[in-house]
Amino acid sequence: MRTSHQTGQLLAVKCLMSNKISIGQLIGTTSPIGVRPVKTNVQAQSCSQAKFQELLDEKVLKFSHHAQLRMQQRGIVLQPEQMEKIAGAIDQAEARGAKDSLILLRDIAMIVNVPSRTVVTAMDGQGIKGNVYTQIDSAVVIS
Repeated sequence: MRTSHQTGQLLAVKCLMSNKISIGQLIGTTSPIGVRPVKTNVQAQSCSQAKFQELLDEKVLKFSHHAQLRMQQRGIVLQPEQMEKIAGAIDQAEARGAKDSLILLRDIAMIVNVPSRTVVTAMDGQGIKGNVYTQIDSAVVIS
């Protein structure tokens, strides 16, 4: 005759045997000494994954350190609407298969690495005149 304790253990074993257990899966709620179980929040994980995907999908315009220095030295300040126009020009260059493009926006010239969407260098009105631009495969003129 089984005791109630033995019957409870038998039911627990049957329950464990009927559930699939993958290799590496821990059974029970106890953890090794000094290890705390990590509680995951499914909603927080899906939210952070969505934000990460938004960052990947967003077409961000980046500036290399060199371009930042040149812009600062030459007093070039871009307004948000100018940034949008430059991003649109990069989209056009990308659609045509460009790799390194010269973007001309009024009196500002920029060399842009199209695949990485990174401005490599920038020149103002004085630097544009009389210059030869090499190692570019396209030019986009923005009005």
